[in-house]
Amino acid sequence: MANKKRVLSGMQPSGLLHLGNLMGALDNWRKLQDEYECYYFIADWHALTTNYADTSKIGTYVREMVIDWLAAGLDPEKCVLFRQSLVPEHAVLHLLLSMSTPLPWLERVPTYKEKMEQISDRDMYTYGFLGYPVLQAADILIYKALFVPVGTDQLPHLELTREICRRFNQFYGEVFPEPQPLLTEYPKLPGTDGRKMSKSYGNCLYLSETPAEITKKVMAMVTDPARVRRQDPGNPDVCPLFVLDKIFAPKEWCDHVNVECRRAGIGCVDDKKELLKHLLAYLAPMQERRKALVDNPKQVEEIVAAGSAKARIVAKETMEKVREAMKM
Repeated sequence: MANKKRVLSGMQPSGLLHLGNLMGALDNWRKLQDEYECYYFIADWHALTTNYADTSKIGTYVREMVIDWLAAGLDPEKCVLFRQSLVPEHAVLHLLLSMSTPLPWLERVPTYKEKMEQISDRDMYTYGFLGYPVLQAADILIYKALFVPVGTDQLPHLELTREICRRFNQFYGEVFPEPQPLLTEYPKLPGTDGRKMSKSYGNCLYLSETPAEITKKVMAMVTDPARVRRQDPGNPDVCPLFVLDKIFAPKEWCDHVNVECRRAGIGCVDDKKELLKHLLAYLAPMQERRKALVDNPKQVEEIVAAGSAKARIVAKETMEKVREAMKM
């Protein structure tokens, strides 16, 4: 890993992972580990920003998340998999960065106001929620990551990290490199109700579900809302099912659907059965690996512990330089 440029990314254990997480992040992470020095972390402290009142499920979600990561092909021999809370240096750097981060910078973060409006079932007026971008900056800067894989909608978050980085370096010298975005085109998968696949909508195909459970959900999935009867012509351009076809089914089948659906030559049930054939085949190797990992929880714990120990060595080295720069 010594000659490779460093990448960092993380994921909150706020629920079970679904097909959208696999195609939108994990599939990309797996590819990056062959080209970069990758650090992937379980952001369990970040999960507290919205779930601070009930932490009873976080441990389960952490375990299930790591199982999904490994089953998806993340290799602890190629990348460092670690848990944020097992590297306390994140919290120390978060504290130090918070001393020089202007309050208006945090209040202008796009998702801050959005989540304030969306999350109405709990009190979000907390210091931790307002300051989570500073912790996010600490997560990245403490490993001196040169790249962070993001979609275009996440660029404002990374730019705030870069601003915090520049401000710190302005006061104390060039301690941190400015992380650059590693722009990735994340496919947005539709859920079973046609909206974006999201845990909050309850419309997910979870990676931990059995083929029978996935089949049941796909067969009940909404399609073109204007196609009420089998003999009605459909429009694949507005059909959530066709989005999944284009990701998992062969091009020949997609071309076939694109023609025959429009003239009612095939029905939605036909398309769902064909999609399932390819989707389940795609997931089968991962589900086999997942079953083996579920049966060996000690192995999963050891991988996280070993990865966290590796990450902490790097974090400690960075904090020594931070203290030296700040003359502390």
